[in-house]
Amino acid sequence: MNKNTQSEWLVKLPLLQSVIDKKEVLWCNPSAESAVAGLLKTRLSEEDVADAADRLKRFAPYLANVFPETDEGIIESPLTPIPKMKHVLETAYAVNIPGKLLLKQDNALPISGSIKARGGIYEVLKHAEALAMNHQLLDDTKDYSQFNAPAFRELFAKHKIAVGSTGNLGLSIGIMSAKLGFDVTVHMSADAKQWKKDLLRSKGVRVVEYTDDYSKAVEEGRRQAEADPSCHFVDDENSTDLFMGYAVAGERVATQLKEQNITVDEAHPLFVYLPCGVGGGPGGVAFGLKLAFGDHVHCFFAEPTHSPCMMIGMMTGMHDQVSVADFGLDNKTAADGLAVGTASAFVGKTMEPFLTGCYTVEDQTLFTLLKELADCEDIWLEPSALAGMTGPVHAIKSKLPSAGSENTTHLVWGTGGNMVPEDEMKRYYNYTGK
Repeated sequence: MNKNTQSEWLVKLPLLQSVIDKKEVLWCNPSAESAVAGLLKTRLSEEDVADAADRLKRFAPYLANVFPETDEGIIESPLTPIPKMKHVLETAYAVNIPGKLLLKQDNALPISGSIKARGGIYEVLKHAEALAMNHQLLDDTKDYSQFNAPAFRELFAKHKIAVGSTGNLGLSIGIMSAKLGFDVTVHMSADAKQWKKDLLRSKGVRVVEYTDDYSKAVEEGRRQAEADPSCHFVDDENSTDLFMGYAVAGERVATQLKEQNITVDEAHPLFVYLPCGVGGGPGGVAFGLKLAFGDHVHCFFAEPTHSPCMMIGMMTGMHDQVSVADFGLDNKTAADGLAVGTASAFVGKTMEPFLTGCYTVEDQTLFTLLKELADCEDIWLEPSALAGMTGPVHAIKSKLPSAGSENTTHLVWGTGGNMVPEDEMKRYYNYTGK
């Protein structure tokens, strides 16, 4: 993008200057409208999400069999009140948070320890089901634990799965595909942590490393898969299946809130803060939440100050036609899962009517919050998973309607953490700056 074009954008969108200056800012989406109106603008539906939820139920007997750490084959995480962390935020930011503060602990999701265990595992299961049906392997008289039989593994061994990832999506795709018996390759960007590559290799996954960023890993993975008819490419930027796997979380959160006697309605709104990389995970979850709660839920994406691709894409309306580099940002962040320079156009366009806003967070803030949460609540997240934690501060300080009400529930999405090796987590905890 030339300087003239950048100057034109700055005239239209003065907030972009603060984004260019790598300041922590909140952007409110002027295109947000009612959930009903938003649904009319998308080709996705409630039926699509219900279909995904049903498929996950069908696979529960298989998952319970091969991953006993699941809850009878259901991949779900706790919804945890964090009152001590609320007090820490209030003190650190000199702000009063009158409502409840909860953490959705996707850091504790079984199998791959992050939000990617939702969409990633779902897409692999859907592909496996389609292959088994096409080869007349499925026995209607048996439950899906039959997927653990040698005949299924022999079939899947003849098929390949590939994905491009900064880390966590690669873990979920790699672990699930290898368990089913697929020949699986994960294309990892330069931002991916070494321990994630090592873990994948220990599971029999082929890892291809790149010196470039996330977009290059995805591009190369896609290119190689297109040349091989036996290969299914999991496209983090454009996959409806991934999106649907994430969207199932909406109804599940609704059930968990009911179990905790937390009401969500016009008088009791829900504010949700989701760390965002390319957009698939937070986009899918936000879509599911909108289906569950309509206009009573307000969703925000949180991004690193060096990699705010979704904010820039949505602010300008250019989506994947603009990157953070066009505005002089280097896409370098310790939040490896959020180190994405160009957002998904599919997610950005889908979210236009649904998303309340985006905000940015500095790396140092992530490490400070990581240590605080570990100290006060004994919950350990990886750096990128802390991006949602300053959401209530931004919403309340910006005086967004209802954000500062005692009837409001603030929900921070903790996207990953429990697969992080202990020595690595210790380094995060003791981080003092570069």
